[in-house]
Parts: sequence; structure tokens; C-alpha cells
Amino acid sequence: MEALKILLVEHEVGRLAPLKAALDGQGYRVEASEHARLLHDQVMQFEPDVVIIGVDSPDRDTLEGLCVMNQDCPRPVVMFSDDGDPQAIRAAIQAGVVSYVVNGLDPGRIRAVLEVAIAQFQAYRALHDNLADVRRELEENKLINQAKSRLMRELGLSEPEAYHRMRRHAMRHQQKIAQVAERVTQARRLDFLG
Repeated sequence: MEALKILLVEHEVGRLAPLKAALDGQGYRVEASEHARLLHDQVMQFEPDVVIIGVDSPDRDTLEGLCVMNQDCPRPVVMFSDDGDPQAIRAAIQAGVVSYVVNGLDPGRIRAVLEVAIAQFQAYRALHDNLADVRRELEENKLINQAKSRLMRELGLSEPEAYHRMRRHAMRHQQKIAQVAERVTQARRLDFLG
């Protein structure tokens, strides 16, 4: 199994080298940085499996950097912080942190923390993807129902006849029925259905 690629972001230069050494010592491939505001570009360039951010307290620049990164290139993010304030934790989670650890990075437990973060991230992404699929399906069904209603109203068809006509057109033109339904709802004339 290939070693995990980790992007390590630590604001304190004095803590950066020991953290990198601890991660390197456990066999991870580590890219280190001091700047969270460059997070998006760094993730795009390095393509890490996990992002670790060490901060005294999550500041606005770090949280904004996480939000931008998560829009284009989401990754599991572990944040190690000295700030155990519930408001700071909530803000970090809302920005995309999947694991927030208070009071420092213990090299002895880093592997477990990373495994949990990766598992949580994968579960979240699966839920996110399923939700997107369900939303798309609902929108397609809404569009199909609108198209059936128009066909029923304007051509005097029953609901099964309207659906069958769209389905037949979709099959004949190798399209999805939702594509035909969209065309039906937007067309001035319905003679294209044949």
C-alpha cells in the first residue's frame, strides 16, 4: 500500500519542522506549508490524501481557505488546535474540518486520527453524492410531470399516453426521458413528438 500524501499546514514555524519529522518518521509523504490562505492552490498542486492544519485557534483566513478548497478539491481535513472553544470547533467543522483535535498532535495517535478522518470524510462524501442523486432525480420527475401535464392539456392525452409518447421519442432519439420532458416544457410547438 502506498504511503498517504499529507499536506501539513502549520502557522508556527517552530512547530512545523518537528511535526513534519514525526509524520515522515511514520512513513507518510509530507508537503509542509506555513500558509493556510494558499490551501486551495497547494491542494491542487500536491493532491494530498489528507490535509493536517495546526493552529493555536482557527482564524478567519484559515477557515476561508478551507471553504474555498472544499468547493473545488475536497479532502479530509484534520485540525490540531489549542482552542477547545465550542464556537471555534463549530466554525472549523462548518468550513470542512472532519476531525478537530484539541491540545496538540501526539505522534502515537496520529495514524488512528487520520484513519478516522478519512473514514468520516468518505462517509460524508457518500451521503453528499447520494443526496445530489436524489435531488437530481426529484428535479427530473418534476420536469417529467410538468411535460406530461402540458401534453395532456394541449394534446388531450391521458397521463399514460403522454408518458408513453415522451418515452417513445426518447428511445427513438437515444435520449433520456428527462431531456425530452425539458424540451416539451420549453418548446413553442409540440409537433416534434410525432
